[in-house]
Amino acid sequence: MKIGIDAYEANVPMRVGSGKYAFHLLSELYRLDNHNQYTLFLPEAPLNDLPPARSGWTYVVSSAGGLWTIRKLPALINKHKLDLFFSPTHYLPWFVSLPKIMSIMDVSYLHYPKMFRIKDLFQLKYMGKYSISRATKILTISEYSKREIVKHYGFPQKNIEVTYPGIGVNQNSQTEIKDNVVHKILKSMGITDPYILFVGTIQPRKNIVRLIEAFDKLEEERLLVIVGKKGWLYEPIIESMRKAKKKDKILFLDYVKDDDLEILYRNASCFVLPSLYEGFGIPVVEAMSYGCPVVISNVTSLPEIGGSAAIYINPTDSVDLARGISEALQLKGIERNKLLKLGIEQAAKFSWENCATKTMKVFDSLK
Repeated sequence: MKIGIDAYEANVPMRVGSGKYAFHLLSELYRLDNHNQYTLFLPEAPLNDLPPARSGWTYVVSSAGGLWTIRKLPALINKHKLDLFFSPTHYLPWFVSLPKIMSIMDVSYLHYPKMFRIKDLFQLKYMGKYSISRATKILTISEYSKREIVKHYGFPQKNIEVTYPGIGVNQNSQTEIKDNVVHKILKSMGITDPYILFVGTIQPRKNIVRLIEAFDKLEEERLLVIVGKKGWLYEPIIESMRKAKKKDKILFLDYVKDDDLEILYRNASCFVLPSLYEGFGIPVVEAMSYGCPVVISNVTSLPEIGGSAAIYINPTDSVDLARGISEALQLKGIERNKLLKLGIEQAAKFSWENCATKTMKVFDSLK
């Protein structure tokens, strides 16, 4: 089959969320699929870490200009003879009559519209709805998200496939690193004490303000290390860090490269994700895979992803959030080892190879 792909989301230097999903999925398709022919469309030249061009894997780069999904991308697609088009984003190109597959991470914008910038909300609600109405198949990242798409858009359940994401950092690269080197790396980031770790885009839906409220209530002495690229409406979140009672114990690291992120996971006292809404939650799986206890919300997709390997909290209650963190910090001996073993087993259920394999099966279903 001749398959076109919108590679825009994968072609960014600091990947989070849908960008990480697109990059790892494309990398696995490149590794696994030698039968189909892929044409990847980009508004700019591909970054060096994207798979190199080869027979059956070609990049087509647009000339300069805006309106990528509406104008530029459709013009490129219509110059090529393709059997189907795949967009690993919430948006499909306009004015394209091919069979089309799209990926949807979540529909949080329908539940928490005030947590989005007006421009982003408009695109997600109206351009997203337009794209869904024209999709042949939809890929999504959890059974929870699948139910949400059916509920809110009436899209046929039989045409939605759940393709769980995998782990976004290298599980093998730092396994033998020496303690003194780890200490040096952590110190270079400003970490000299035991710490609680948060990883996620800095945006309202991640519930970081309430995490800081819960942190202020903790009796245990720890640092709170917050890792994440600044997203939309991040300013009040940064301000809440400055105004916290324990502000001297809060460290904001912004975006962290994967090798350093691995060290942060491996050496944290616990990982916390108190999100109000998640389509999946890749950092949860990353933390579990590195033997870090996880404290996560008891809502949306997170119980599906965490299984029996997590400590659950009510994300709307800072007291309960503080309780969950304390429970994780107080784990000792057999009890702690049992939870960590469950976490490693749970994380092993998710891989980018499985994600790509299921995606290829959806492609093949449209032959």
